[in-house]
Amino acid sequence: MIALLLSAALAAAKPVPAPAVQPPVPSLSEAAFAIQAGRLEQARLMIANAVKAGVAGPEIDRLLAELAYASGDYQGALPRYLPLLASKPSDGVMYEHAGIAAMKAGDVAQGAKLLDRATSFPTATWRAWNARGVAADYRGDWAVADESYTRATALAPDRAEVLNNYGWSLLARGNWNEALGKLERASTLDPKNPRIAANLELARAAVSEDLPQRRAGESEVDWAARLNDAGVIARLQGNNKKAVAAFTQAIEVRTQYYARAANNLAMAVPQK
Repeated sequence: MIALLLSAALAAAKPVPAPAVQPPVPSLSEAAFAIQAGRLEQARLMIANAVKAGVAGPEIDRLLAELAYASGDYQGALPRYLPLLASKPSDGVMYEHAGIAAMKAGDVAQGAKLLDRATSFPTATWRAWNARGVAADYRGDWAVADESYTRATALAPDRAEVLNNYGWSLLARGNWNEALGKLERASTLDPKNPRIAANLELARAAVSEDLPQRRAGESEVDWAARLNDAGVIARLQGNNKKAVAAFTQAIEVRTQYYARAANNLAMAVPQK
């Protein structure tokens, strides 16, 4: 009897294991702040823990889209943004990020639509306006390009990439002198940027020689042909600088002479 009582007492004295303590679910707002602060690995871990804990819904979907965008995974970000926008069409920031992601992913048509919406909101930044200008350049809509780059420049007057894009846009329509001014300013702001340096060199070449001017009522095709012919003659004469200037102008017309003039330019520019 005494043995049974001792056994029961010992059993009662055995420590009861404490219940497992679950780690707290990370705050989604903290994950969003980590993305904004550029702490992407921390944000990725916090989001993964939240998903593991069973958190789901639009907030997590938005964070995953923003994380992909901030990480430069534009192909991954765009399809995450689109369904979110369908349910939240008044979010200008999300339209901006989705539009830029589309442009970066090479979907210019989708990007143009999204950026048109993004820039209709007061939240639109210089990045949205700049990307909208690029989309307008693709389709040759110079009025929208001018508006977009002007707005981007007003919001960020010292962003070399905006001035470079605006300069390239002006080159594409034959506004050589105006393009030169934008590109010189861009080069001053970012003197080591190779793309800006190349565009500036083309602009300087385009304005440096006495080349055929566009006649009143002359079609782009005819003007491009005369520019291309002037370049061929200049190259035959040994005037490589004038040849480069002529072919550069002809290329920007973007007609059937594009490939021909581009090929001529490649032959005229010395290989480094």
